[in-house]
Amino acid sequence: MEIQENFVNKVAASGLITFNLEDYLNQGERVVYDIKDNLFHGLMLREKDFREFIKAHDWAAYTGKNVAITCSADAIVPTWAYMLLANKMRPYANEVVFGSLETLDAVLFTKALAKIDLNTFAGERVVVKGCADIDLPVAAYVEITNLLTPVVKSIMYGEPCSTVPIYKRKD
Repeated sequence: MEIQENFVNKVAASGLITFNLEDYLNQGERVVYDIKDNLFHGLMLREKDFREFIKAHDWAAYTGKNVAITCSADAIVPTWAYMLLANKMRPYANEVVFGSLETLDAVLFTKALAKIDLNTFAGERVVVKGCADIDLPVAAYVEITNLLTPVVKSIMYGEPCSTVPIYKRKD
């Protein structure tokens, strides 16, 4: 008795397009600049001291880095201080944002995803890959959903063999 085995890859034949957010991860180094280190007695920012620091600091140290500017101390920091920091880092850093590393990642993903040619997904059934090798921000999943919804036939989350439906266009 001869056994004939024909394996059919149903996932490959399904016409699903897998969208992997990891492909859009900015690989640049992420750093936090905490303005608390510039506070006088950890309480307030003195303009004269801060401006002297701004002049003397080596801003080239931020070359190619993605920087999140924050203040972890419970202090009143004037908005202009964050603006000065951003202004000095901008010529060197890849990206400068106000907030946490999570905020930085959300901004980096938003900018990367904005460059996608959405026409390549027009009318397609898309699975946004759910099992990532790294921890991806929820903001990236929300952003790609916002971008794809107007153009795709459907959006699913997970893996092609096991998906959660997110959106289906009603034609």
